[in-house]
Amino acid sequence: MEIRHSAIADIPLIMELYRHARQFMKEHGNPNQWGPANWPPEELIRSDITEGNSYVCVCGGQIAGTFFYCQGKDIEPAYRVIEDGAWLDESPYGVVHRVASSGSVKGVGSFCLEWAFRKSGGHLRIDTHSDNLVMQNLLKKCGFVHCGTIYVEEDSYPRLAYEKLGTSPKE
Repeated sequence: MEIRHSAIADIPLIMELYRHARQFMKEHGNPNQWGPANWPPEELIRSDITEGNSYVCVCGGQIAGTFFYCQGKDIEPAYRVIEDGAWLDESPYGVVHRVASSGSVKGVGSFCLEWAFRKSGGHLRIDTHSDNLVMQNLLKKCGFVHCGTIYVEEDSYPRLAYEKLGTSPKE
């Protein structure tokens, strides 16, 4: 597997990955994270690509997954306020959002998260819906620590906030 920046030409495949992810989440007890809003909208994905923050995971020449990644100091406004806990470290961090896979290749989620962790230099944050047990289990498996609760502007559902710290050489 390899990670590369998404291209505008990838949008139809990326949107199909998100359609598949919404259906998967619905079937696994998480119908509200992206379902009601048909999240994410194509305009957002197009903007992510233009800004260089959209990535795809390619396996055997085929796109098997996608995600948003960005890095910096205080880059995620929703992470400025955390309830029922605290972040582990206030230094610059990487953030991952909108992880989705085709379901046809095992280990895509782990591969994407580990890539982002290395890219971040060993400080990565992510959040997920409380009903998204699949993602929560993946995050625990990948060494993330639950830090508290945050809220996003897309809906009123609380999100579980996770962080991973450690030594990881930058790519």
